[in-house]
Amino acid sequence: MAWSKLKLDEVAVRRTKLLELRRQGVRYDDERVEALGYSSPNAARKDVVRALEAHRAEEAAAINVYRQQENERLDALLEAAWPRATSPSPVFDKEGEVIDHVLDMRAVDTVLRLMDRRAKLNGLDMPVKTEVTGADGGPLALTKVSPDDLATLIATTSRLDSDRPANTATSTADEEDDEDGDG
Repeated sequence: MAWSKLKLDEVAVRRTKLLELRRQGVRYDDERVEALGYSSPNAARKDVVRALEAHRAEEAAAINVYRQQENERLDALLEAAWPRATSPSPVFDKEGEVIDHVLDMRAVDTVLRLMDRRAKLNGLDMPVKTEVTGADGGPLALTKVSPDDLATLIATTSRLDSDRPANTATSTADEEDDEDGDG
């Protein structure tokens, strides 16, 4: 049996309120969600999925509008920073004489960050694929080890020129040499 227009409107209003609560971070088992008329958190969860599926095309359009707005903002910021990042500016001495021409490295950094943000926003960066392998590119062997065996492994791989392991979380090889009085 087809739903009446009134019932469809009631469902739309309830879903809108539910989506607003979810945007605010309200959990599905919250009393405010139950007050909307859902019999269980799972029923509310299913209704969110239905709402999202029903409005997928609208959401895609909204995302495209957002992406376009963000690209326009990035364009404006890039336009402002580009000249300072690409054209050397004069450097003056105390007497006001030009002694050199250099790029504004803060502007260069800003341009790079803007370009990075644009790449992320538009999905231009390829995902980084990493693979962990064992010896000679073979499979990685995983075994259980005791804390003593682990300490020995750390000692042999962290500092090949030292009998004691480096505390890699808090120091570098240079810092350890300084502590020994060698460096």
